[in-house]
Amino acid sequence: MGKQRILSGVQPTGNYHLGNYLGAIRNWVEAQSEYDNFFCVVDLHAITVPHNPAELAANTYTLAALYLACGLDLEYSTIFVQSHIPAHSELTWLFNCITPMNWLTDMIQFKEKSERQGENVSVGLLDYPVLMAADILLYKADKVPVGEDQKQHLELTRDIVNRFNHQFAKPENPVLKLPDPLIRKEGARVMSLVDGTKKMSKSDPSELSRINLLDPPDAIAKKIKKCKTDLVRGLTFDDPERPECNNLLTLYMLLAGKTKEEVAVECQDMGWGQFKPLLTETTINALKPIQEKYQQVMDDKGYLESVLRDGREKAQAIANQTLTQVKAAMGYSLP
Repeated sequence: MGKQRILSGVQPTGNYHLGNYLGAIRNWVEAQSEYDNFFCVVDLHAITVPHNPAELAANTYTLAALYLACGLDLEYSTIFVQSHIPAHSELTWLFNCITPMNWLTDMIQFKEKSERQGENVSVGLLDYPVLMAADILLYKADKVPVGEDQKQHLELTRDIVNRFNHQFAKPENPVLKLPDPLIRKEGARVMSLVDGTKKMSKSDPSELSRINLLDPPDAIAKKIKKCKTDLVRGLTFDDPERPECNNLLTLYMLLAGKTKEEVAVECQDMGWGQFKPLLTETTINALKPIQEKYQQVMDDKGYLESVLRDGREKAQAIANQTLTQVKAAMGYSLP
């Protein structure tokens, strides 16, 4: 048997931060040799909320370059842009027509985001999980790396698979493959620097809430110096009364490549005045090779365009085959 296939992606909306890296991209890199990987820049998802058209293409190239800078290896991974494959949009429409409305209105993320946007909420935001299902199922992914906040969307993807196969395929010959979540516990949720109870997010209006992958050293130092802490001396993991302490220790553990036990012993007697410089130095050193590689890739646009062109060709061949199978099962006449 061949390797199991992985599919995942990140939106090209700027401000790629440690949460994106430690919660997703670094995990992809560490495990990539074990799988057949497809990683996309999900630019169709990026317009489910108001966006700046002048920045969309630039952010797409930035994210693709960061994929490479963070260590994705083309020997193991295919990198492509979602909108370059028309099958994503077409399969979404086909799935829309078999997906009950209440499946979508029950999504927790839709409820939260629609409350914030009010009357400006788009059909695209409601339909986001169906597009996500199309992304995954086009490539017949075995596993999907997801954070806890995306588990509900993957469950909906599995519901769509079961509904489609029940309606349009025979039990012994299913058309769509049922994907499983791949969740890494450590670092799966990197929290805000200003509120340890909230996830680090690019949509947070405060730049101080996150460390971006391309932040220069002085910006990193400033953000860590200003990040929220407490008055307790001695740093410990997993104290529910000290969420910021747990978050900053976790960041240090992941960026330094140490175990939880090692960090617990090292930091148990530290104060914040001693720990913050340590975290600053560790963060700067961890991000330096990524930033250097990113600049190399961005300085060679021809190389980056060739990576995305090759990725599109490989991804499109698989996606179109799946789309054809779905349309045939649904009764369409095919050219």
